[in-house]
Amino acid sequence: MTDRNLVVRIHAGLDEISASAWNALVTDNHPFLKHEFLSAMEEYGCVGEQFGWLPMHLAVYRRDQLVAAMPLYRKRNSYGEFVFDHSWEEAWLRVGLNYFPKLVSAIPYTPATGARMLTQPDLEEPCRRLFLHTAQELVAEYGGSGVHWLFPDTADMAFLNDQQLVIRNDCQYHWHNAGYAGFEDFLTRLSARKRKNIRRERRRVSDAGVTLRRLNGHTASEQDWADFTGFYNRLFNEKWGMATFNERFFKAVARAMPDQVLLVLADLQGRSIAGALMYASDTRLYGRHWGCTEEIDSLHFEACYYQGIEYCIENGLQVFEPGAQGEHKIARGFNPVKTASAHWVAESGFVEPIRRFAALERRSVEEYIRRLQQQTAYRKDKP
Repeated sequence: MTDRNLVVRIHAGLDEISASAWNALVTDNHPFLKHEFLSAMEEYGCVGEQFGWLPMHLAVYRRDQLVAAMPLYRKRNSYGEFVFDHSWEEAWLRVGLNYFPKLVSAIPYTPATGARMLTQPDLEEPCRRLFLHTAQELVAEYGGSGVHWLFPDTADMAFLNDQQLVIRNDCQYHWHNAGYAGFEDFLTRLSARKRKNIRRERRRVSDAGVTLRRLNGHTASEQDWADFTGFYNRLFNEKWGMATFNERFFKAVARAMPDQVLLVLADLQGRSIAGALMYASDTRLYGRHWGCTEEIDSLHFEACYYQGIEYCIENGLQVFEPGAQGEHKIARGFNPVKTASAHWVAESGFVEPIRRFAALERRSVEEYIRRLQQQTAYRKDKP
């Protein structure tokens, strides 16, 4: 039954919503869902017209008190989503329809699972229904193709599945902490060949004269952030063409959430040559960005994976999500994990074809994961 006191409002920016009220809805201190992270994207030009992510966040109020929120963006492209729908866009165009705009509930450029419908525990059902209904109405208003919830958590997925949305699956590679006493304890759980390879990779980095520094928002200097931004920009200039984050954003998040930032910098002969940026919740570590100015054998694995694993062990974090893609992670102690997204399609004639497409895709992903599970780095007598 709908609570008549619940009112939905649309906000064109996080600055219109109380930071403390928004953060009170965030569980596990999830870094990417916090007001500070999302609002910094808006303040420092990481989203907006230039990149095709136009904020229009939904918020539910009861007697003017925020009780639920959903990050939402109007999209004119599919950039930075990590759930690929280019074939859907082509299908719309073939019959003379526009695929854009579409609405997307996600963290821009961030393929990390988390809540998309932030609610007070006693209002989950009515607020989720309000979010779904409001998003559908907005699609009709804008003439959009649909609404997409990318990497929602289990609770949100259960609701969206119950509403008969199209469900898609994909695969990532996560590391799980089995209560390891240290990095060497973790290595003992691996097969001899994988254990030997990791030790060899770490030794190559140290033998090259590279030293690693782990910094947070308190300890990273202005120069450290300038160096890291240079690495990040260089990678995008060489490979992807459009760097969406910037130094002001990185520094703003580090100031606002200093204890949730892990910046790993690699130094050689007194200067930084590479860096990896990660963020932590209360239970998980999320790898996000990497870049370098010099190619050192195995340095990417050391900075992006092994430093993160050590950090998780030392700080009691349960899971390390190093980012999307990369079967090479399996040999380094990461295991395949199924991810999900949910999609409401406005054009009725496309619903069943897309549902069939998604069913085939899900079966393919399940088979892919079963095959990868046979390649585990762990000893057969260990989990």
